[in-house]
Amino acid sequence: MRGILHILAHFLVPAAIAPWMSKFMRPAKGWGTYWAIMSATMVVDLDHLLANPVYDPGRCSIGFHPLHSFWAIGAYALLLIPEKTRVISIGLLVHMMLDSIDCVMM
Repeated sequence: MRGILHILAHFLVPAAIAPWMSKFMRPAKGWGTYWAIMSATMVVDLDHLLANPVYDPGRCSIGFHPLHSFWAIGAYALLLIPEKTRVISIGLLVHMMLDSIDCVMM
């Protein structure tokens, strides 16, 4: 059950943030565009395919998978600086935050 809630959060949290972003981001786009971009950051989970086993419910993603490393998270934070990558950066950082919460809850 925790796994389903975790995956659902990766889509619901961006849906909650997207309307706010459509008001304050420039150039302004519809909230659906921001939601889609942030949801697309789920592709960082492809690095799970490098692990053996691919899915381990007791494993914390943060610090284990390459795209969930502290170096990668630092790079995602740097992506906040250019306007063109800001939405992607927010999506990636929200993703890492949700994964961190999952690690704490284990």
